[in-house]
Amino acid sequence: MSIASCVRHAELGDLVGLLNDQQAAKLDVLAPASALRACDGLLQLSGVEPVLDDRGVTPVDGLYRPTGAADSHLGSKLKIPAGYLKSLREIQRTDLYDANVNGLLHGPTDPRLPGGPDERSFLLRLFTSSTPGEPGVLRAVLSDRYGIIDNLDVLTAVLDGIRLADTDVTVRSCDLSESSMHCKVYSPKIRTLAPTFLENYRTPFANPDLEAERRRVAGQIETGRRLAAREGRGYRPGSEPVVFAGLRFSNSEIGHHAVTLKPELVVQICGNGLTLPLFAFTKRHVGDRLEIGGTRSWSQDTQRKRLAVITAETRDKVSEWMSPEFLTARVEELERHAGTPVTQPDRTLEVVSKKLGFTEDERSGILSHFIAGGQRTAAGIANAVTSYSQTISDPDRADDLDDLALTAMTLV
Repeated sequence: MSIASCVRHAELGDLVGLLNDQQAAKLDVLAPASALRACDGLLQLSGVEPVLDDRGVTPVDGLYRPTGAADSHLGSKLKIPAGYLKSLREIQRTDLYDANVNGLLHGPTDPRLPGGPDERSFLLRLFTSSTPGEPGVLRAVLSDRYGIIDNLDVLTAVLDGIRLADTDVTVRSCDLSESSMHCKVYSPKIRTLAPTFLENYRTPFANPDLEAERRRVAGQIETGRRLAAREGRGYRPGSEPVVFAGLRFSNSEIGHHAVTLKPELVVQICGNGLTLPLFAFTKRHVGDRLEIGGTRSWSQDTQRKRLAVITAETRDKVSEWMSPEFLTARVEELERHAGTPVTQPDRTLEVVSKKLGFTEDERSGILSHFIAGGQRTAAGIANAVTSYSQTISDPDRADDLDDLALTAMTLV
């Protein structure tokens, strides 16, 4: 199976191409627990009706390799600790993996033992295999009330909402993980100065080692070069303390997150994005109970209505968030805390890391960016968090860190 599932710092066209490839391989079915069986660490589907849609007839029965997310879903549904299933896969004890999953799906083989077969139905999100004889991919095991909203549909709906808001924006970066899509846009015309927040700040990516880390997570050097070029560097570092109005939107196709829109402040000098999660709009993936069969034909009218809500909300949020008034108010709030001095960065980051749940590697990385950024203030902590986030490979964790940057600054 060769469908790519993760990309960092991608351009919009690259993301659209990848999502189209994934769309062509998607298969969504509602199957009873009796149709599922673990076999040598794979999931085997038997007796599930083929899916009939605009692509023709697609067989469903066969073997599928669970992703880490799907293993976690199985564990949650069957009340098996996810860490236990993960460890069984890591030590290649697929016999124990099969025994645990099958025992809870189908009940004990000895009729004298308590418990019976699981009578629920699950929504299975799959990728079909493009190679004959190779297993497909089990992406998710979800509730039969899960409301499917695909990444490509969300991307289209949000971009439509931005267009309707009649605001000049640029898509600056796109990320895709096994579980989520994240896209970031900003308006080059809606900008203001943040002199205290950016006082003495220099881009940490002037440090070749830190820039190499950011390029590494982009997947290839050429992508990293395009990333640097489109950020419009070339001015003297620290000479333009400019902040742009931005917006970030995300979606998960496998139940990890709702559709989320949130404003962010984009720092011109290094591409840092400080999100404002308190203003976020979310729409959860909840729908009507599904019936057995292929999902592509399920309630297209309901799907259109969900996407229309996302488009309308995007239009309204863009009009509100990407305005000079909103940007100015947020930067004024930012400036009030930004200048607090940080005289003991090691100790400060140790305390902040404990409060915000940063790992030791994250604390160390943020400290490196704090030193490279040259700001010995609370603003330097926030900027270090958001520049460090650009160098980690997990888009979901990077998004979490960007959400915590302003909280870290206020803790100082």
